[in-house]
Amino acid sequence: MSGIDRRERLIVALDVPGAAEARALVERLGAAAGFYKIGLELAMAPGYFELLEWLSARGKRVFADLKLFDIPETVARAVANLRGRGITFLTVHGNQSMMQAAAKEKGDLKILAVTALTSLDRGDLDDLGFSCDVERLVLSRARRAMEAGCDGVISSGLEAQRLKSEFHDRLLVVTPGIRPVENRADDQKRTVDVAQAFANGADYIVVGRPIRQAADPRAAAEAIQATIATIFPA
Repeated sequence: MSGIDRRERLIVALDVPGAAEARALVERLGAAAGFYKIGLELAMAPGYFELLEWLSARGKRVFADLKLFDIPETVARAVANLRGRGITFLTVHGNQSMMQAAAKEKGDLKILAVTALTSLDRGDLDDLGFSCDVERLVLSRARRAMEAGCDGVISSGLEAQRLKSEFHDRLLVVTPGIRPVENRADDQKRTVDVAQAFANGADYIVVGRPIRQAADPRAAAEAIQATIATIFPA
């Protein structure tokens, strides 16, 4: 999708215990990152909204990865409470009526529907009672998300190509589970590297541990930015 700031295609996941650790990582990364994901762990910690305001005041964009899942009226009210707080993306994880409720109240937010978590594989889906394969599930949920008025989806890079083939620029594709090097033993099962994610059609990538756990997080982020620059030349 054109019109996206190249350096904002990298979203850094602030999956840390508290706001102080999040601020320290943002300051350490400096200009290497301009878009940050703050998710459930930080939402349960003191200072979540203060952190959000702190990021916005520094010109950083924010992805609130809260995966809202509740009755539609509650989802609608939660989305309404998050409008006007400097959030760019907000995730919802639910059925058609939940997604519609979120889209109706989104205002300046962009609503992203979760398709299938990148920590899930075929065996996990069987355990959850889904009889179809991962790709079919992702495509089905993406179709329903678009019909509900969502702006994009969260999807593994493995399914991004099929999503872009069907929806083109009508849906943003935001891809987590990025592993710039060979994946280590962690809870992410359906992973791709940076180049593959964008080659398959991702508009944004979300990277956490490969940056946060690097010996030099800023250098790790800049290395990813360098790769992105070769894919999307100015």
